[in-house]
Amino acid sequence: MFYGIVVYLYFVDNRRHKRPHIHVRYQKDEAVISIPDGDILEGKLPKTKMRLVLAWIEIHHEELVADWQLAASGQQPFKIAPLR
Repeated sequence: MFYGIVVYLYFVDNRRHKRPHIHVRYQKDEAVISIPDGDILEGKLPKTKMRLVLAWIEIHHEELVADWQLAASGQQPFKIAPLR
């Protein structure tokens, strides 16, 4: 969680979107965002919050890909530092 943005990785969550992705919530908005390219696969976020999420994805790209692979196979992902 950072700046009111909550990021989730769900276990075995590779069937619907089929690409590495994260789930993001900010207040009443939710989005599913592709890790490799930052595309919104579903939902929406305010532009300012989306920019923060994209910066966080860029900084932690390798960690996110590794964590997504763990979570998709049912294993516990590691915590990733928030954006500061």
